[in-house]
Formats: sequence, structure tokens, C-alpha cells
Amino acid sequence: MASLKEMRNRIASVKATQKITKAMQMVAAAKLRRAQEAAEQARPYAQRMAAVIANLAAGVTGDAAPRLLAGTGRDQNHLVIVATADRGLAGGFNTQIVRAAREKIASLLAAGKDVRIICVGKKGRDQLKRQYGDRFVETFDLSANRVMTLGAAQPIADLVLAEYETGKVDVVTLFYSRFKSVIAQIPTAKQLIPATVEEGAAVIDLGGATYDYEPSEEAILETLLPRNITIQILSALFENNAGFYAAQMSAMDNATRNAGEMINKYTLEYNRSRQAMITKELIEIISGAEAI
Repeated sequence: MASLKEMRNRIASVKATQKITKAMQMVAAAKLRRAQEAAEQARPYAQRMAAVIANLAAGVTGDAAPRLLAGTGRDQNHLVIVATADRGLAGGFNTQIVRAAREKIASLLAAGKDVRIICVGKKGRDQLKRQYGDRFVETFDLSANRVMTLGAAQPIADLVLAEYETGKVDVVTLFYSRFKSVIAQIPTAKQLIPATVEEGAAVIDLGGATYDYEPSEEAILETLLPRNITIQILSALFENNAGFYAAQMSAMDNATRNAGEMINKYTLEYNRSRQAMITKELIEIISGAEAI
């Protein structure tokens, strides 16, 4: 049985941990509000971009279609982008994204496909390095970006486009966590190349009229499609950022409550042990007095 001093030290240690988890919960809650606003504000732009591409793609067919839209015609070489956070202490947030990506990678390898990986965030890199480290193309550290901007997504998009233009990949898929609410973050897979028309994107209704584009639909798409990849990656990073702080806030709230329960348990044990020692000493004193 632990001594009273050891129990006091244990209670003090748990109280110190509780203060840390409480502070982290408050910091995460404060950062969550800004991250959630950024994610929600980025969605309309990304959705409008998808709608414009859908409208233009409806008028482009055959060999005139840009390669980013039509694809290479093959499905052999895959590039998987795994976007996670740089930090942990957020429950299963990072693990859920990596699990979804790992399942996809395993299924592609089982089908005889060649898979290459880009890791965005330290946690995804650390979890995949042991099993698929030899398939890494590049890893990106986002810890230096205190504020998520287009500059964080542009290097990733440039690398993806370079890999595609050189013919090293045929299909590019992005894995991230879509922010739904404070208690719900959904691991999501989005195909970036060949570009897909998202559900809900409005397709232009000509109503019998004929529209002439200047420049042509093909020229506009050649400009918009690379930019769309950057926007989709940036939007995913915003979603990840909001989801991370939500998951961390929930995890730290649970840790704070668990620490409180441990403090109550240890305090009860301490009081019982202390009372037992006092009772024992009183009995010894009374017994000694009676013996005299």
C-alpha cells in the first residue's frame, strides 16, 4: 500500500496534469472558432469553382478536353495525399485519416497498382513511414504556418502537377477530415486528378441558346483546373485545421474530467488511509495508558 506521502504526490501530479489539460481545452476552443469560420468561408469558393468547371466541362468532349479533366487514360499509377495534423492529443483524429488512407493504399497494391504517397502533416508521416516509407514522394510540415493561407497549399499543388505532367501518376486522391461539427469529423477521400464534377454542382442549362466563350472553354479550363487543385487542397487544410481543434477540445475535456475523477478517488483513498493511521495511533496510546 502506498504511503501517505506517495499518495499526496500522486494527487498533486494529477492536479497539475488537470490544469494542463484544462488550459489546452480552453486554447483549442478559442482556436476552433477561428478555424471553423475559415473552413466555412472557404467552402463557397471551392463549391463555386467546382460549379464553373462543371459548366465548362459540359461543353468540352473528346481530344479537346484538358489532360487534368480527361486523365491519361490509364489507372496504373496512383498518388495518395494524406493530410493530417502536425500535433497529437486530439483523440483519434489523425488515426482515422491514416486508417482510411491505409485501406485505400492496401487495396490498390493488392490490385497490382503502383502507389506513391505525399504526407502533409507530421502525424500522417509518422504513422505511415514504417509500412510505406519507401513510397514517400515528399512530406510537408505545416507547423511553420501559424495562419493557413494559399502559400501553404501552393507547394503541394505544384508538386502534384509536376508529378502528373511528367507522367509519373495517373490518378491523384486526397485524404483529409471534413469538419461537420465539434463532435463529428468525417475522414474523406477526394479525387483531384482526373478532375471530377462534384455532386450538386450546377450544370449550365443553355435552354436552346448557343454561347461562345472568349477564350474557348478549353483555354479557360487549362487555367482553372490547376488552380482548382490548389483550392481543393487549401479547403481540405482548412477542414483539417477546424477538425483538429474540435477533436483536441473534446479530448482535453474528457481528460480534464477523468483527472477530476482520479483526484476524487485518490483523495478518498488518502483520507481513509490517514484516518486508519490516526485510529491505529489512538488505539496504541489508549492501550499503553491502560497498561500503565
